[in-house]
Amino acid sequence: MLRKIIRIIGTLVGGVVGAYVFNSLLPVVSRFADIPAGLDFTPVNIGYYAIGIILFGLIFYLLTPVVINIFNRILAWAESKLRTVPTQDIALVVISLIITLLIGLLLSYPIYRIPVVGVFISPVITLLLVFIGVRFVLNRKEEFTFLSNLFNRNARSGGRENEVFKILDTSAIIDGRIVDICKTGFLEGVLVVSGFVLEELRHIADSPDLLKRNRGRRGLDVLNKIQKEMDIPVQIYEGDFEDIPEVDSKLVRLAKTINGKIVTNDFNLNKVCELQGISVLNINELANAVKPVVLPGEEMVAQIIKDGKEAGQGVAYLDDGTMVVVEGGRRYIGETIEVLVTSVLQTAAGRMIFAKPKQDADRYSSGVK
Repeated sequence: MLRKIIRIIGTLVGGVVGAYVFNSLLPVVSRFADIPAGLDFTPVNIGYYAIGIILFGLIFYLLTPVVINIFNRILAWAESKLRTVPTQDIALVVISLIITLLIGLLLSYPIYRIPVVGVFISPVITLLLVFIGVRFVLNRKEEFTFLSNLFNRNARSGGRENEVFKILDTSAIIDGRIVDICKTGFLEGVLVVSGFVLEELRHIADSPDLLKRNRGRRGLDVLNKIQKEMDIPVQIYEGDFEDIPEVDSKLVRLAKTINGKIVTNDFNLNKVCELQGISVLNINELANAVKPVVLPGEEMVAQIIKDGKEAGQGVAYLDDGTMVVVEGGRRYIGETIEVLVTSVLQTAAGRMIFAKPKQDADRYSSGVK
């Protein structure tokens, strides 16, 4: 319906243009024919006007759909480009444009009054100041993070106070435990998934290596599950930092830009964030923190599954993956026995428990008595 209305308007505009063009050509034609020039509505003049209106109306009627299609393509291209630009960047550009235009007009006004050259120099100075101002603001946009709260939907609608953005790293997404953490309700705020992380996941999912391809697809499935089944809000950050090639460095820049925390399993990224003062939520550290505390002297049941590095040792694993090294447990491989904890070692990789078979400890105690 809208296209028909625009086409009718275009036809009417074409008719007006045709009448104007033929009215302009009428004095030229009157020199070669006995035709009165001007706006005299004689039958001959009316005929010329009718020809102009019909001819240009028909041309505009045929060209209007083409113009509409070109306009729609330009609009779609502009929308696709603007969709990748963060709202904060658009706001910064608009604000800087307004300020620099005002400054440029004030500074160029005295130059505008200079005869002849002032008319040409004044707009050049204004445009130059606008270019410098916009570029300066965009290069220092990390210092304008306060704008993120102004354009946060939850903040404007009176959402939770002190809401913090949690930025998901590729390793945390592929790991999959983020889904269980979201289910428990311990993770609050807004989960942010950046476009460059999605692109990295897509490349991993398209990898010719089977293991990498499965990891990438699992990461995409995890994101889909979080977005559809979890109550926690998820936002896709479409912006990119084209001047930074590494994804980890982009995540650090993004955390500074939106004042968020990075959720990761990457040890190196964790250290980089600590050096730059960015808060990190490490899933491995969380998993180690919630493991049950075991004290020396406690008893537990363990299934010895393989031998250890030292002679006579056996190795077992708890349900949470904690390794239990049993002294003298090699002869119990394949059996489930009671063990007595002797010591606990906490390392960066996790917790390790040292124990010995309970029956050996009881036998030793009985022998001593």
